[in-house]
Amino acid sequence: QVQLVESGGGLVQAGGSLRLSCAASGRTLTTNIMGWFRQAPGKEREFVAAIGRSGDTTYYADSVKGRFAISRDNAKNTVYLEMNSLKPEDTAVYYCAADLSLVITTLASKYDYWGQGTQVTVSS
Repeated sequence: QVQLVESGGGLVQAGGSLRLSCAASGRTLTTNIMGWFRQAPGKEREFVAAIGRSGDTTYYADSVKGRFAISRDNAKNTVYLEMNSLKPEDTAVYYCAADLSLVITTLASKYDYWGQGTQVTVSS
């Protein structure tokens, strides 16, 4: 079992920055591929970013490429999402997820564990 707890969400003006954190417990993080997803009101949950177990491999949605950065600190069992140049369309609940498989995927259905989410609101 893996328990994931997100933090760092909030209200920010367009062009601003936020750093989300996802703290894992119950299982060492080094065995998991980690991902960030988001869900805006009335929309499906969408992939944002993912990172391999060692942190060497990362993937990003085109909509956030160049603005967001995913990283992990396995010693702290924590994954981060640095979000810069935020836009109103980035407003959503952001979820951290853990995947026990060996291959990074952008499909939410492939992730095994999920956090409760943290709200990010970007005002124009």
